[in-house]
Amino acid sequence: MSLRDMLPGGKTSEEVHQQYQGEWSLKLSEGLAKSSSRIVTGIGEILTKRKLDDSALAELEDLLITADLGTATAGKLTQALAKTRFGKDITPEEVREAFAADIRRILEPVARPLVIDPDHKPFVVLVVGVNGAGKTTTIGKIAHQLKNAGVKVSMAAGDTFRAAAVEQLKVWGARAVAPVFSKDAGADAAGLAFEAFIEAKKRGDDVLLIDTAGRLQNRDALMAELQKIVRAINKVEPTAPHATLLVLDATVGQNAHAQVEVFKSMTGVTGLVLTKLDGTAKGGVVVALAEKFGLPVHYVGVGEGAGDLRPFTSHAFARSLMGLNPDLT
Repeated sequence: MSLRDMLPGGKTSEEVHQQYQGEWSLKLSEGLAKSSSRIVTGIGEILTKRKLDDSALAELEDLLITADLGTATAGKLTQALAKTRFGKDITPEEVREAFAADIRRILEPVARPLVIDPDHKPFVVLVVGVNGAGKTTTIGKIAHQLKNAGVKVSMAAGDTFRAAAVEQLKVWGARAVAPVFSKDAGADAAGLAFEAFIEAKKRGDDVLLIDTAGRLQNRDALMAELQKIVRAINKVEPTAPHATLLVLDATVGQNAHAQVEVFKSMTGVTGLVLTKLDGTAKGGVVVALAEKFGLPVHYVGVGEGAGDLRPFTSHAFARSLMGLNPDLT
């Protein structure tokens, strides 16, 4: 079907795509409103009838730090601004445009979608993170989207210590019409992952998403459990897991850095998912994480619905964070 072929409702597939992108841009802007409003207000107050001098630059840097962009990123952004506009009149919108352009350049290398390799069937995705970060919901949303895209997907309820997590995953499985492999509470998570892989292989599933526990207060036990899960899967598929996603709750701000460090030491994290961006003024942490770790950011979440978790795009995020129209270049 070409872009000009008509779809039900009298629209072309091109028009449907543009509508889809426009709706997501609006959702992202609304989701980042708490973060962007602080930045927009702050920049406006700093630059009211004032040239860009050393004092203004220092205040702008402090503002970006309080928005959780991190000291390194804040310094980089203000230094770049000073190179071209120091001592000149500049409007708040010009500052936001300049920051958005530089933030986009920082984010572009990490804005990479999760790629499912068809040579691995099932393609195993291990999902890790602390309790409360949104792992189980994230798995359900990814499964729902993959299923809608025609991918044969299943899930494994590997957080066997929380009955609520198992039940939640089953609810998402019912929504996506995707099987969920589970066992009784307290069952061995590694054994469950092993059996889930065997079942997924028999069914011919394209993707297997594995939930895990996140009891960070007992770090040694959690590390041992995650490593045991990986070893168990390796017994039947030496190349698995093919992706390990770390789910981070954006509301924790700079504490997300420590979580990345911890889970990187536990297992080979290959990509990040940032959730709950709509509930925080700390959305700038995404930029700080990109600058520091360089890990791919596959998805960002700004709501509870299945469509509120979307692939991360640098342009829309950077402009939304600065309170600018994400649909403009």
